[in-house]
Amino acid sequence: MAMIVDLTSWLLLVSGGFFVVVGSLGLNRMPDFYTRNHAASIIDTLGAGLIITGLILQSPGWIVAAKLALIMLFLLITSPTSTHALAKSALHGRLEPMLDSTVEDGSSNS
Repeated sequence: MAMIVDLTSWLLLVSGGFFVVVGSLGLNRMPDFYTRNHAASIIDTLGAGLIITGLILQSPGWIVAAKLALIMLFLLITSPTSTHALAKSALHGRLEPMLDSTVEDGSSNS
């Protein structure tokens, strides 16, 4: 049984690390604020959630698991809320999303 818990925990930790790396690459590669905001929300919500879930499975006692669960609950409430607030604030500030497929060097996909 311990081997199954360890394998599940490491699978969650590695997949959470994968989402954090992909999300941070997205922060550098995305063209405008709204897509960068989406990449940042993936890092916060999915990446950190998977990592904390993996750590809960590896925790030595119930008190540590309870503390990690409270941290995850806090992240699951605050991360989507702050992402939504940032996007709504940018929209109210009249920051237009990039709608065309023009890349930075001036060429286009069409």
